[in-house]
Amino acid sequence: MPNLTPKQQRFVQEYLIDLNATQAAIRAGYSKSTAKQQGSRLLTNADIAAAVAAGGKKIGQKLELTTDMIKEELRLLGFANMLDYTKVNGNGDLVADLSKLSREQAAAMSEVTIETYLDGAGEDAQEVKRVKFKLHDKRAALVDLGKHLGMFKDDSNKPGDIHIHFDQPDRSLL
Repeated sequence: MPNLTPKQQRFVQEYLIDLNATQAAIRAGYSKSTAKQQGSRLLTNADIAAAVAAGGKKIGQKLELTTDMIKEELRLLGFANMLDYTKVNGNGDLVADLSKLSREQAAAMSEVTIETYLDGAGEDAQEVKRVKFKLHDKRAALVDLGKHLGMFKDDSNKPGDIHIHFDQPDRSLL
């Protein structure tokens, strides 16, 4: 890593672990009381930013990840639809149907809970299986994709004050 002190090199290594600048600064040996400011300042250093970018690229290559793979996964999460996981039974009730679940549909699920219980008493009791499932956060995936496509611009002048503008769609994808 050119033009970096040993402490800055350690910061880059630590930052690439979890992308948390404050914790990376602490682990690299900067003071806990100023770690947040130090981490932020370090990331604005051009040499450190270049080292972080190079390290991130190296990690992506090692893991055989591409930006297209990540965008595709976000697309699967963002466009998952509950109707793909359910069907209407003979009584007109909506029931979970995971029998034809594709690998991509399963990837969009964050949680599945199956409960079995008896409904009723005695000889009239019937075993009931209740299936509950949750999909990953569609909104977050769509916002991440929108940011990648340049749909959202942060025109804020102060932290926490974000203005979102919808620009023209990226025609190169059409």
